Amino acid sequence: MFRWGVLSTARIAREQMLPAIADADNGVVAAIASRDAGKARALADRFGAPHAFGSYEELLASDVVDGVYIPLPTAQHVEWAAKAAEAGKHVLVEKPLALKAGDIAPLIEIRDRAKVLVSEAFMLFYHPQWHKVRELVANGAIGRLRHVQGAFSYFNVDPANMRNQLALGGGALPDIGVYPTVATRLVTGKEPRRVQATIEWDKAFGTDIYSSVKADFGDFELSFYCSTQMAQRQSMVFHGETGFIEVHAPFNAGDYDHHRIELHNQKHTEATVLRFPGTRQYRLQVEAFARAAQGGGEPVFTLENSVLNQKVIDAIYRAGAQEGWEEV
Repeated sequence: MFRWGVLSTARIAREQMLPAIADADNGVVAAIASRDAGKARALADRFGAPHAFGSYEELLASDVVDGVYIPLPTAQHVEWAAKAAEAGKHVLVEKPLALKAGDIAPLIEIRDRAKVLVSEAFMLFYHPQWHKVRELVANGAIGRLRHVQGAFSYFNVDPANMRNQLALGGGALPDIGVYPTVATRLVTGKEPRRVQATIEWDKAFGTDIYSSVKADFGDFELSFYCSTQMAQRQSMVFHGETGFIEVHAPFNAGDYDHHRIELHNQKHTEATVLRFPGTRQYRLQVEAFARAAQGGGEPVFTLENSVLNQKVIDAIYRAGAQEGWEEV
């Protein structure tokens, strides 16, 4: 059994990842670390973890875990992923891994030197609905792909929330703009050449709160918007010459909508609905990571993939500061 340690008691750890690890068929929650030892002990007890630490350094120095999950604020992801890898631990770090693509290169060097697995936690990479969309597009189910359309939004104006704190890496693009880009790249296997963007900033928070983006992939386009101050919505549509595929809850299936995709024909007169009931993408993610860390050859989201995705986000920020196209 792969022994997991978790750095912090963040909400996503409490509500998503720790339950996923506890239910996994190849892993156990071995330790929780927090700067508040009491919080660490309480969460460890809740999930049956035998060890609790009052600092992240203590957990990394211990021999009771094989790998760690890092759900710290975005601005601390690279720092603690590097420390964990240097300590010989496998690392699953919450997205976005970095705030600049260039920040990932040193982590790749540490990963290779320490001979550990380091992966950004894009849970959609492991959801079977995305494997199916990729298969359908590749097999010509919608003919030539012409346009991908995406949306991801929610409303959050809490000044204490890290998503609204610039110093912690807050903003709509780092938090949710990464999803339409990674989903399009995953499905098509292609990279955008250039982007255009309009970005709106919150004057009080200093974070980006709305972006409208167009990305040129050469033979098709991606257009999407994301916002932290709009009504909650998720959608991804892959539109081809002979049909289109709509993913109704592309990123948080089960929360925003049911796990389902719809394949429509050219005239919109027929539709095939594909459902994935009971799928738990966070559990699939931790199980795949553990198998890969133990030498099972399991595909995981690589740091090289993280660099490519972050390069798109970097280009969107540059494009938002000017008119016209920005090269990726």
